[in-house]
Amino acid sequence: MTSVRPLNDDEVFNEMKKMVAFIKQEALEKAREIKVKADEEFNIEKAKIVRQESLNIEAVFERKIKQAEVQKRIAQSNHINKARLRILQQRQQGLDDLFEETNSRIHEIHKDEEKYATLLENLLLQGAYTLMEPEMAVTCREADVDNVRFAAEAVSQKYEQTLGQPVTITVNEDYLPASSAGGVIVTGLNGKIVVDNTLEARLNIVKEEMLPQVRVILFGHSPNRKFFN
Repeated sequence: MTSVRPLNDDEVFNEMKKMVAFIKQEALEKAREIKVKADEEFNIEKAKIVRQESLNIEAVFERKIKQAEVQKRIAQSNHINKARLRILQQRQQGLDDLFEETNSRIHEIHKDEEKYATLLENLLLQGAYTLMEPEMAVTCREADVDNVRFAAEAVSQKYEQTLGQPVTITVNEDYLPASSAGGVIVTGLNGKIVVDNTLEARLNIVKEEMLPQVRVILFGHSPNRKFFN
């Protein structure tokens, strides 16, 4: 039977050193394992945070880009609208200048006596055909009275020849203003029916009824218009 002898001090010390080394090695490996796991969790969490912040930055950036695009479109729209407004203003100024020039010119028509006399007759004849009354009165400038009386005789003859009905045309003593460009106002039924064939009235008709055609002649068709019928 083998007897177990007790360890001496050196052997005990050596055994303790081995145990301490083992424990220390276990602790180091455990610490290393904990560190690796902690680093892994840290990197995962860091990646999550970086990804989330990247998404936030991208969202902010996209929002700013969209805002910039909206502001750019608004600025472009405002610029285009201002440009269109300036064009419209210039066109309107051109039309105003045109009609102002035309108004000045119609005040010069009476200077060509022969053409003006023919014009008075045609204006009076048109008024007569419009009214178709047996008795009519004519208002004109005082300077045109002789021409209008002469024209009234010619119109009476043409009217009767065309319609087979006689007509009496008298010249009113209430004249158009001396500042008038000329022409005539023809009335029937004691002034209840009026045909204003003064040159100013004819010009106003052009402004109101032919303005679209005048615009096309001067500026062409609108590029935004697709249909013309």
